[in-house]
Amino acid sequence: MRFRYDKKKCEQLKSNPKRGIGFEEVQEIWFHPYYEDRRSDVPEQFRAIGWANGKLYSVIYEVREDDDGEYFHLVTLWKSTKEEKKIYEKNS
Repeated sequence: MRFRYDKKKCEQLKSNPKRGIGFEEVQEIWFHPYYEDRRSDVPEQFRAIGWANGKLYSVIYEVREDDDGEYFHLVTLWKSTKEEKKIYEKNS
């Protein structure tokens, strides 16, 4: 599994007190049980809800492709809302 993201946006997310985590750390979501759904069709984006650094996070990502195959392009992230926590608990 490969990930890519905008490094400048990653630093902004880390320095934002409401998020406090970057794309590197949040990749942990995909190594534990997580919930996933489609968020939009154009561009095709997905939301993953799962645990990273001991907290529940939501991540928007796109599946893209390069010469080496598919990778996840991480778009944004946030601490999961109460509603997202219920969705995660119901589906995990």
